[in-house]
Amino acid sequence: MMAVRAVNGGSLFRTAASPPLLTFGCRFRQFSSLPFRRNSELGLRFPFFCCGNQFLGYGGGLSRSVHSLVDCVMEELTAWRSRRRIRATVKLTTSGELLEDKLVNQEIEKGLLLEFKKDSDRVLLGVAQRPDGKKNWMVYDQNGVTSSIRPQQITYIVPGVENFDHAEISKFLQKAQENLDPTLLEIAWVELLEKNASVTAEELAEMIFGSSEPLASYCAHLLLSKDEVYFTVLATKGSRTIYGPRPTGQVHVEELLHKKLAKDAAEKELQDFVQLIVSAKAKPALAKPPKSSWMVDEKIQYKIESLEAYAIDACKSDEQRKTAGMILKAMGLTKTASSALNLLINIGYFPVHVNLDLLKLNILTDHSDEIIAAAESLLSDSSDSDEMNREDLTHLKVYAIDVDEADELDDALSATKLQDGRMKIWIHVADPARYVEPGSMVDREALRRGTSVFLPTGTYPMFPEKLAMEGMSLKQGELCNAVSVSVILHSDGSIAEYSVQNSIIKPTYMLTYESATELLHLNLEEEAELKILSEAAALRLKWRRQQGAIDTSTLEARIKVVNPEDLEPSINLYVENQADPAMRLVSEMMILCGEVVATFGSCNNIPLPYRGQPQSNIDVSAYSHLPEGPVRSSAIVRIMRAAEIDFRKPIRHGVLGLPGYVQFTSPIRRYLDLLAHYQVKAFLKGETPPFSAGQLEGMASIVNMQVRVVRKLSASSLRYWIIEFLRRQPREKKYRALILRFIKDRIAALFVVEVGLQASAWVSIGSQVGDEVEVQVEEAHPRDDVLYLKEVLRN
Repeated sequence: MMAVRAVNGGSLFRTAASPPLLTFGCRFRQFSSLPFRRNSELGLRFPFFCCGNQFLGYGGGLSRSVHSLVDCVMEELTAWRSRRRIRATVKLTTSGELLEDKLVNQEIEKGLLLEFKKDSDRVLLGVAQRPDGKKNWMVYDQNGVTSSIRPQQITYIVPGVENFDHAEISKFLQKAQENLDPTLLEIAWVELLEKNASVTAEELAEMIFGSSEPLASYCAHLLLSKDEVYFTVLATKGSRTIYGPRPTGQVHVEELLHKKLAKDAAEKELQDFVQLIVSAKAKPALAKPPKSSWMVDEKIQYKIESLEAYAIDACKSDEQRKTAGMILKAMGLTKTASSALNLLINIGYFPVHVNLDLLKLNILTDHSDEIIAAAESLLSDSSDSDEMNREDLTHLKVYAIDVDEADELDDALSATKLQDGRMKIWIHVADPARYVEPGSMVDREALRRGTSVFLPTGTYPMFPEKLAMEGMSLKQGELCNAVSVSVILHSDGSIAEYSVQNSIIKPTYMLTYESATELLHLNLEEEAELKILSEAAALRLKWRRQQGAIDTSTLEARIKVVNPEDLEPSINLYVENQADPAMRLVSEMMILCGEVVATFGSCNNIPLPYRGQPQSNIDVSAYSHLPEGPVRSSAIVRIMRAAEIDFRKPIRHGVLGLPGYVQFTSPIRRYLDLLAHYQVKAFLKGETPPFSAGQLEGMASIVNMQVRVVRKLSASSLRYWIIEFLRRQPREKKYRALILRFIKDRIAALFVVEVGLQASAWVSIGSQVGDEVEVQVEEAHPRDDVLYLKEVLRN
């Protein structure tokens, strides 16, 4: 069977039983000019194969026809069989010679080019710089790192090199890689096997390259050290190694070559990928390749996604973990998640402030094309099954009050005073069930998400953005479908009358908490309705406290990050006081709505997610010595029991001071609120609610798991950006901090007032819980969640 093997662009034709090519008239012969071509870039001579008067050069074409070449080879084969004699171009060491004669190590000197083992996985090339102690040497490696190595780590000393310039290491390595042709080993293997001879890297270089110059010798060393087919190690002493040809029985050429070629191809892919990484890493920030560019090629995509999975501890398989480890090793990095993360940041794949928890927790950030198409189809349907039963409340002045960056507006308020002096309140809630039916594709997606996600860097809505914003959300000056809860209050703040109905409203004002508070302070006659709402809120708070409600209002940080993918994004930080008049107003009205819906559900036997929270016999008076706000609230919250949900009947909510409570006012943002809307609206139509108590319980368990994950994400994201905010502030800046409690000895849990963050620090002897101290930031590292504070002692 005639086999054809490509060698550097040319072809050698030989049979399975062919003798080595060096035994033919095709052999390495030194000529003054033509037979050896000097590569000016490498400084190496490459031999021409010669058959008679014809030459076949590496990288060149055939100068004769295939048939004449085959004839030439066959003639030489016949001659070889008759001669059975090998002509060698170099003197070889036979098995009769002592191997020790060739295991003489070279002394290490400054300027030598060394190959050494950095660790069990990495082999690097470096230049000897200076001795480090009695035996060790400092070397400057290919990655630009200077380190101390032991003599035992050295695997090869490149011969013929003096005072090598370390700036040339990478170029030297690149040239070596370009000239590694494993097929040359087969030629040498046949030759050496016939002679039963061993070989060093330098001798092999003479055989296959016609030179033992530094680059040729190192290429030969690389070929031998990586070979798994033809050669085996006979002896090693220090940096010197002698190789011998494997017996014919051990060389299953086709199988081993197949494995070798596959391995070489994989290594080539890895090297090409590493070059892409190195190139991207070297580019300035604004010139980094976009993330999408890493997804064009399937193999590149797999490698970059393996690195990403490694960075967030989310590898799906051992193969993915192995791939990431190989990339990190090739880059000279430790195999850690932080190394992978920093590498991805350095190449521009991740922004500097990438939210790792967002990736780790597998939070859904985008809606699929299928869901978006379904949502747009709902928007285009103008039918309203509740149209005939909607109460026209467009005559009311309607206030929608929310944070200034709110995208989805779920609720709004109206108020008036009746002739008998009692106050009547309307809580208008957006009506997403006007568009979405239980069990539909869009509904199932909302169930899967459980809640909208609000982060300092952006919002990821429960519903597709266009549907939420254009269809469901309340909009100023436009006719909006709503579910309106109206309440008439007794003079003590308790509920006298109530109703729940589908409605149509026209919001008058869209106010931020800050602007609503300002309007309340101005006490304008034309905004009498806002004043009534404020009075109703104060009355309700007083009544709830009489029922045992516990006030846990505190200070809360809110952050908006502009252009979060920038190196230094803009951070807008606000600290909200939950006792602020406008925030109290909105909070009390939402609580009032929840009480009414719970009462409505109880009276009509509607299964709903009724929320409760046992008080555990909390004696609030025991904390009266603590200042109101963060200190007192923190102490009380620490002993409160977890909330509970019943789906059949209301249960007491001791913390709110209510006999029953149902969250109802955020159906665009919270799925359990949407479930309450499905149930209530079905009853208003005279239909059976779509879900039983058991079904609600099952869905609620799914939603609550997701809600807990989102809360964890929101808390970690907020903390990250607060620490980043503090990191940017002048080191000498001082902050007010309240002592919440003592953790151990003089280490206290503090509440930093200006940023609304809890931290810890040593405080001076004599400080008490509730005291205010001054602190400065010593260290702030958001990625590691590190914040070190130091108390500033006052004179």
